[in-house]
Amino acid sequence: MRSNGCGDLREQNINQQVQLCGWVDRRRDHGGVIFIDLRDRSGTVQITVDPDLGAEAFAVAEHLRSETVLQVAGKVRARPAESLNNKLATGAVEVLASGITVLNSVKGNLPFPVSVHDEENTREELRLRHRYLDLRRKRMNDNLRLRAQTIQAARRFLENEGFIEVETPVLTRSTPEGARDYVLPSRVCGGDWFALPQSPQLFKQLLMVGGIERYYQVARCFRDEDLRADRQPEFTQLDIEMSFMDQEQILEINESLICAIWKAVKGIELPRPFPRMTWQDAMERYGTDRPDTRYGMELTNVSDIVQDMGFKVFSGAVKSGGSVKCIAVPGGNDALSNVRIKPGGDVFSEAQAAGAGGLAFIRVRDGGEIDTIGAIKDNLSEDQKEELLSRTGAEPGTLLLFGAGDTASVNKALDRVRQYLAKELGMVKPDRDNDPWNFLWVVDFPMFEFNSDENRYEALHHPFCAPNVEDLGSDASQWADTLPGARAQAYDLVLNGLELGGGSLRIHDSALQRQVLQTVGLPLEQAQEQFGFLMDALDVGAPPHGGLAFGLDRMVMLLAGEESIRDTIAFPKTQQARCLMTNAPGGVADKQLDELHVTSTWVDPSDDSEG
Repeated sequence: MRSNGCGDLREQNINQQVQLCGWVDRRRDHGGVIFIDLRDRSGTVQITVDPDLGAEAFAVAEHLRSETVLQVAGKVRARPAESLNNKLATGAVEVLASGITVLNSVKGNLPFPVSVHDEENTREELRLRHRYLDLRRKRMNDNLRLRAQTIQAARRFLENEGFIEVETPVLTRSTPEGARDYVLPSRVCGGDWFALPQSPQLFKQLLMVGGIERYYQVARCFRDEDLRADRQPEFTQLDIEMSFMDQEQILEINESLICAIWKAVKGIELPRPFPRMTWQDAMERYGTDRPDTRYGMELTNVSDIVQDMGFKVFSGAVKSGGSVKCIAVPGGNDALSNVRIKPGGDVFSEAQAAGAGGLAFIRVRDGGEIDTIGAIKDNLSEDQKEELLSRTGAEPGTLLLFGAGDTASVNKALDRVRQYLAKELGMVKPDRDNDPWNFLWVVDFPMFEFNSDENRYEALHHPFCAPNVEDLGSDASQWADTLPGARAQAYDLVLNGLELGGGSLRIHDSALQRQVLQTVGLPLEQAQEQFGFLMDALDVGAPPHGGLAFGLDRMVMLLAGEESIRDTIAFPKTQQARCLMTNAPGGVADKQLDELHVTSTWVDPSDDSEG
């Protein structure tokens, strides 16, 4: 139907007869001559329709609407010098139409403009409801191409390194992995259920036992969890596993992979090696295990300075086992008013949203004088003040923001405030303009964290991470005591404050695996029922192995400069886990439920007819 792509025509095509197909991006009637911008996947070219040189084509062109699908026959010619368009790849040429065929017309009104000239902000709900139109727009089209480039670059690198792609099951069994499973009833095995995989974790370990040694997969994963901008109920991982490699070798090969992707997609040579930071250091300095290192304002622990002062908010927090930390905001005196920090202000609200009761603050004036509430100023000795200013590096004009309470809450609140202020004060560029790529390996995670509500340990990553050998010890009879305080041989790759991927060395000893499952509160009988196949596999010569999974949607989001992974996925769900285009999820016939041996107990909470 066509000889060339619209966006492929150049000066070397002048005088050639061409057949083009595409959409009417826009039509301009210049009083006797009609210009059509014709668009396809390759780009846009100007079609000139002259009534003296093609009366039939002109008659068709007079009534064309945007997004009409056309086939155009014509001759490529040079544009006049005064109408060259340097912003368009095809801006030096145009096609003089000799024939126009309407392949499909537009019925009714478009819900929003699609043209590259009308990239206006359209409500996301409307874009998702008519996603097939949204995909025609340059922004979404470019994002999906970038996604394809990213996957292609990853596949090329991994296959050159001897990895093979293996698909793992989508219908599997439910296992405890931190989030809720999506489950499906079995028609054939009445009363039994499949679960959609949260990750291919166990299967990729079994592939290592099977001698594959180097596996990768662009894997679909499913988690029924609360959604946000960088979460979807179904998402894609670049999943990688390898045998006979230590942590250092795994980090090295994954750094090389990331560098290959950034070079292929962005043309950027990333500096290596990527910096590293322990989990403990990240939590102490940034309050999070995924720190954004593009700017300063690190958290400073001042608990020892204020532990004995008369201001009970500070001293009481330390005495109860908590912490007092602060952020030094350069130029904060001028940039942030008291109103913004106190109740009702935007900075206060950020801290409150993270669970803090509020923020204490000190303004540093000329000569090292401080300006704050009397309860702090009157109870801060000269030595304490000097130590405080020295440790935080505060200079005249600096604003110190304090969090006090249990350490986890202080970290969470100040981390959120820090990120908010970095954007507010212009310390980081908007996502679309970002050019620093601050990669960071976070290592030495704890194996477990204690869930006080359930009075048990939980795996910080998952219960298949191998513990640090030095922390564990070689005496298996002591593992029950040494495991709770052990570090995991786990690692996350963080980019600009977002977790790009994470992984670990895996447990390849069945006795240790059983002990870890017991540590997280899984009785041996239940562990055998849920993970017996894994234990059996570990008992027949499982090799040392480990791996990593990258969030592909999030990686593309960062590469594209988008704020949401929904703009990197062809057909995403909303934050209510709905597809507005197909109206999924939806009901099914009673017959289908009968065949699956299930019934619905759902009662619409808005239906009060029985009340």
